[in-house]
Amino acid sequence: MYIERVPNRNSPPAVLLRESYREGNKVRKRTLANLSKLPSETIENLRIVLKGGVAVENYGEAFQIQRSLPHGHVSAVLGTLKQLGVPELLSAKASRKRSSIIAMLVARILEPRSKLATARGFNGETCSSSLSHLLGLEAADEDELYDALDWLLVRQESIENQLAQKHLSEGALVLYDVSSTYFEGETCPLAQYGYSRDKKRGKRQMVFGLLCNAEGCPIAVEVFKGNTSDTTTLGKQIEKVRHRFGLKRVVWVGDRGLITQTRIQGELSASEDLDWITALRAPQIKKLAEQEVIQLGLFDEPNLVEVESADYPGERLIACRNPLKAEAQAQKREVLLQETEKELEKIVRATRRDQRPLKGADRIGLRVGQVINKYRVGKFFHLEIGDDDFFYSRKLEDLKVAATLDGVYVLRTSVESECLDAPSTARAYKSLSQVEQAFRSSKTVDLKVRPIYHHLEHRVKAHVFLCLLAYYVEWHMRQALAPLLFDDEETPLLESDGVSPVRRSQKARAKARKKRTSENFPVHSFSTLMQDLGTITLNQITSKCEGVDLTFFKITQPTPLQQKALDLLNISLFVPSY
Repeated sequence: MYIERVPNRNSPPAVLLRESYREGNKVRKRTLANLSKLPSETIENLRIVLKGGVAVENYGEAFQIQRSLPHGHVSAVLGTLKQLGVPELLSAKASRKRSSIIAMLVARILEPRSKLATARGFNGETCSSSLSHLLGLEAADEDELYDALDWLLVRQESIENQLAQKHLSEGALVLYDVSSTYFEGETCPLAQYGYSRDKKRGKRQMVFGLLCNAEGCPIAVEVFKGNTSDTTTLGKQIEKVRHRFGLKRVVWVGDRGLITQTRIQGELSASEDLDWITALRAPQIKKLAEQEVIQLGLFDEPNLVEVESADYPGERLIACRNPLKAEAQAQKREVLLQETEKELEKIVRATRRDQRPLKGADRIGLRVGQVINKYRVGKFFHLEIGDDDFFYSRKLEDLKVAATLDGVYVLRTSVESECLDAPSTARAYKSLSQVEQAFRSSKTVDLKVRPIYHHLEHRVKAHVFLCLLAYYVEWHMRQALAPLLFDDEETPLLESDGVSPVRRSQKARAKARKKRTSENFPVHSFSTLMQDLGTITLNQITSKCEGVDLTFFKITQPTPLQQKALDLLNISLFVPSY
């Protein structure tokens, strides 16, 4: 039986229930009923039943969502990762280990956790997203992830070489800086006591150096023992760039604690093709001021001026003064001086009171030391401590020199002015902030490289390199998603002198003020935007109709904001095949 619609000239078509039958060699049909007066929905349901379908009385009860997994943020990161060619960077041949590393990269960006917790998030029974289903890792455990990390470490040099070939060229600026992070445990050979940037007393640490291009895109990372001096790491990076990356002529940019006089006279002077940009330390700047090479009158109009000194032959010295920072430093110093004087005056009164006066140079010195250590401006005071009395006064000459140097920093470089003028040199040095941003993202905000729980040296190195690759993907995502983030989507332009503070673009200031974009979308941070995308779920739906075995997958319809984010990334949501 079947339903047929028969045209009826000027009247509505007739809807007939008919049956086919054979008469000899001919196929004939006969009408069993006229359904024209039935509702169209009833006719359609009857048509489905006649074709072998099942009539559903209540759609809401006919299907059941068996499982919903966060999917949108996974698709966004995984799609970006593939667009960047990261799978091919890892290995030209697909393998389960490559899939495991890709999964750990995505997990490190979206939900950084221990390897045990990450493996639990992949397990088919306890998975927290669609990631493991997309990559076929539902049965992965922590041992498999550790094996994949070992596999990744073997390929680190090859991957870094490919990144350098893609993002560095001859004559380029190379940004290099060093940071550290603390350990939980004491058995790893890398874990040593050293200068703790994390302010974790009693914790061992390891040091790692990050190498980026001028835009802040990460290229390579290297891990050192926790007691390694920052300056001693530079030599290995120079060798890496020259021999492994094959770049003979580059300009190294590093802070004053990294590119020191010893390093300049050693590694950086070994080749004429190696140029550098760094800054002088405070004692070196003070010496120039005492020699009157730097005077406050130099900055009456310009905030940047080139000077010369016999102590730095063959080098360019660029004195820079930030007026806003100078004013802030002067105000802060005066406040600290006044607070120190208040506390010191209390000690003076204590030595002169009639009842139980403070006596003894040792006791008086102990009280004075506590004040000096608290406010840290003791170098500006002349102190006289006796057995029965105490006097103090300001060192006016030292304060005058300090006022001269407020907001002043001095760059030193070997780059000729024909290649890089003074403002461009200042801008190049300020680009080190890109590396500092990478450290902040890696250590605290997003990727959480710390604390480190690994006990084997090669596992620590693999963990840090995994975080580098994760930041590489995140860095590119931030560039694409900038219109929806608080980030400045336009490159902030430095003032012409290269010294004045960077002003964010008008569009970025408007986003920060209104919390809305120019298209009236809410503004996100990177992490909250990923959480928003995570509400796009992959739903596994099954039929509850008797005798029907039907399972299919459906993705949540993205909101306009979510669709905008996917469009910016050039990513399309897709339903995986199971």
